[in-house]
Amino acid sequence: MRTALTELLGCRHPIVQTGMGYVSGAGLVSAVSEAGGFGIVASATMSLGQLRDTIRQIRERTDAPFGVNLRADAPDAGERVDLLIRERVRLASFALAPDRDLIRRCADGGVLTMPSVGARRHAEKVAGWGVDALLVQGGEGGGHTGPVPTTLLLPQVVDAVGIPVVAAGGFFDGRGLVAALAYGAAGVAMGTRFLLTSDSPVGVRVKQLYLDAPVTGTVVTTRVDGVPHRVLRTPYIDGLERSGRVSALVRSARHAVAFRRLSGLSWTELLRAGRAARHGRELSWAQTLMAAGTPVLLRTAMVEGRPEYGVMSAGQVAGLIDDLPSCAELIDRIMKEAAERLDRLDSVR
Repeated sequence: MRTALTELLGCRHPIVQTGMGYVSGAGLVSAVSEAGGFGIVASATMSLGQLRDTIRQIRERTDAPFGVNLRADAPDAGERVDLLIRERVRLASFALAPDRDLIRRCADGGVLTMPSVGARRHAEKVAGWGVDALLVQGGEGGGHTGPVPTTLLLPQVVDAVGIPVVAAGGFFDGRGLVAALAYGAAGVAMGTRFLLTSDSPVGVRVKQLYLDAPVTGTVVTTRVDGVPHRVLRTPYIDGLERSGRVSALVRSARHAVAFRRLSGLSWTELLRAGRAARHGRELSWAQTLMAAGTPVLLRTAMVEGRPEYGVMSAGQVAGLIDDLPSCAELIDRIMKEAAERLDRLDSVR
């Protein structure tokens, strides 16, 4: 299936695997890209050296193109862009809108840019700055998300910009791909669906919690890192929701200390990162501490396999998933379903 997205990225199928902290590493990304989709590395939880090693590990496993997700507010964002340029990575995706300088830096180095947006006005703004594509995530999506559902946000953005739009939030099969194309998108992006594959590094126990979750088994909370974050609902998350300000601040400080130790950042670097995270957002210092400690909560669940003490980002679509195929099996299934659905629609005319 050829779309504006496959033409832009050089992949065979218009299916993107989103960057998920501690999940989207060399194994998952190379499996997706080798299967014809487009894998994206989640680099926010990696050091610069770890990112370089990950890129090279992917290159050893596949010749297919892939991308890297960056934090535009990271203190070393410029260095990471330079790394992508040197390593000739196809795409830089951004969870937060990059500034004009980063976009220009990527363009000058031959790296495509695709920020994630959750509102039409943000899409119009970054499209005017010269990005190559947009990932539009509706409120059903996991992780940081907005209040507008995909079915309302997607047509708004498609009508507002003239670049390829990738639809995210609630997609898991061929029917969803066809629906996104009907709205005018050039492809779909999936996180939770790729997390629940046999190529995902997440442990069996954690995957089972996702598989057992109903459609109503997620919650959007600001108690994880200060901004709306859709996660699996667990006793730990319920406890966060009930906690008071003082206990939340103490917990956030403890997690920030743990992240400093885990990442190797100095206190100066951690505070610099905190100031950068606050840029353009009305976050208190307590919320900034929460954001700094979030990687520890994600790592506890996704790497250490202790979901009772951690956080599991999840889209509502988790309630519709009941198996763990390989990435190749999943992509093949989606494309076959999409072809069958298109044939049925063609017969209706």
